Amino acid sequence: MSDHPPTLGNACCESAAACVFTKALLARAAVCELAARRALGERDIIECASPVARTNCGTLGALLHERARFALRLPAPGHPVVHAQALRLQCGGLVGLQQALGATQANVHRMVGIAHERYGSLTEVPWDAIVDAIKAWQSRRPRRIVGP
Repeated sequence: MSDHPPTLGNACCESAAACVFTKALLARAAVCELAARRALGERDIIECASPVARTNCGTLGALLHERARFALRLPAPGHPVVHAQALRLQCGGLVGLQQALGATQANVHRMVGIAHERYGSLTEVPWDAIVDAIKAWQSRRPRRIVGP
């Protein structure tokens, strides 16, 4: 199964306000004060309450994809990204941004704001450190259920 990177827009059934970092939020790797969860059929979707914040997150998502493309061997923008790669890109990218900013919590909206304040632009953040964090990020292993 494959997913589109955050820069490609939404799947057919998601709203136009769908959060760019839905995978990271659903994996509980980050939080966002502007995120609102709602049910769509049998799935949960997360929507952004602010169009401006969603644009900023879209920019961050596109930069994460661009800067980590070689390191993760990601396909070119416009091509599908497998779920595991998308999860690694989002979760690892947000962990890396948190570490680069020295933030105490991985709050997406706040970190984007701090990055703009500190560096003037998302393109100026320390991408080498963030890409290293993306490469080092590993998903949690499924728990083994031991029988009685």
